[in-house]
Amino acid sequence: MKLALCTITFRHQLISLAELAIWAQANQFQGIELWGVHARNLADQPHYNGDWLAAFGLEVPMLSDYLPTEGPARAIRQQAQSLCALARHWRAPRIRTFAGRQGSRDTSPAERAVIVASLREQSIIAADHGLALLVETHPGTLADGGESTLRLLEEVDHPAFRLNFDTLHVWEGGDDPQALLRRLRPHVDYFHLKNVRSRGELAVFNPANVYAAAGSREGMVPLFEGQLDYRAFLAPLLEEPGVAASLEWFGHDSFEVLRRDRRVIAGLARQTRSLAACG
Repeated sequence: MKLALCTITFRHQLISLAELAIWAQANQFQGIELWGVHARNLADQPHYNGDWLAAFGLEVPMLSDYLPTEGPARAIRQQAQSLCALARHWRAPRIRTFAGRQGSRDTSPAERAVIVASLREQSIIAADHGLALLVETHPGTLADGGESTLRLLEEVDHPAFRLNFDTLHVWEGGDDPQALLRRLRPHVDYFHLKNVRSRGELAVFNPANVYAAAGSREGMVPLFEGQLDYRAFLAPLLEEPGVAASLEWFGHDSFEVLRRDRRVIAGLARQTRSLAACG
């Protein structure tokens, strides 16, 4: 498994990308998932690019942003083109977005059709740039549950259209992550990994709270200390070729939590290899 950290983790901290690259390299991460706003803010410093990051032995596995799915068609196309150009600058193979701004049950058939059409066009644009367009499994979108997500894949029906499997949000939506992953696996191109102390504290991940500098971080816990059993979830993925994921940490003590979680995952991978050798 290739593991990345996310620049969104450091959204309220004064830390440069160079500092993050040095730290990621020293702590055996393979990549840095770049938040769209960070990529745009670095655009006037073109020496920061995929080649520069590769000198640290790192890559940008995904550029994570929020493409519009409603509104003027020209604006939708322009923003998709712009994000794809940034992804190419960073040599990122994927761009991440969301399937609308409200849950599947609250979206009318007509509204759903508009979102589907936008996602299909964005997928075509991504493919023209040699990229994949990933929609994240997330509450408050059309990918808020297994059945709606499967339907969305059928509706968009484009080979560049894939999923960013946010494991916690899949669980939040009421699906068993392992069971749903078996159904979605051919379409899953990336994973986001995070955990919560209890189901009653899931609201801590609401965007309005997460993006607020003064927002609560109560309930955010390291990957192996929460309600989701990541040892069981990750075990079959650790040695699967091509699997890539990010530790999506939003809480305090970022460096320490990321360092610890990466080490635990590395230990699980060693155990998996050892068991396979003995078997």
